[in-house]
Amino acid sequence: LNVSSVMHPKLFLLLLTAYAAHSSLQPQALWQFGRMITCTQPDVNPFMYNNYGCWCGLGGTGTPRDDLDRCCEVHDLCYQASRHLPECRPIIDVPYIKVYIFSCTNGQVSCSASNNVCQASVCECDRVAANCFAQSTYNPENNNLDPKTHCIT
Repeated sequence: LNVSSVMHPKLFLLLLTAYAAHSSLQPQALWQFGRMITCTQPDVNPFMYNNYGCWCGLGGTGTPRDDLDRCCEVHDLCYQASRHLPECRPIIDVPYIKVYIFSCTNGQVSCSASNNVCQASVCECDRVAANCFAQSTYNPENNNLDPKTHCIT
């Protein structure tokens, strides 16, 4: 696609710069959740939770397989609730791109009081999930399950 044939190059650059500068829509936001998990469990790779059970990873369905999978279900439902906050509109319907401020001290995650309502909501979803993961047992048998056979309601 030739940008100049569709849009004036200066306008395209302006839009691209504005998007990149918009602090609340950066890919790093998803990594914040990973850093929270690392805070509560320093020796754990946060990616190990991706595609765990019926709820960990993108999307979720069915009955959670265990307590850890239930953490992911609660996390997904928390994100879903945050999407309905007027302060969170528009965030392109995906809370995991919302950048927020948090700190990690001695394995404890704290969401900053300077976060706005939407940031605070998404931060709290991630904080609760990170703590839940730390208190739950990881069962390798629940990794990479086929949702069509294992995640039926």
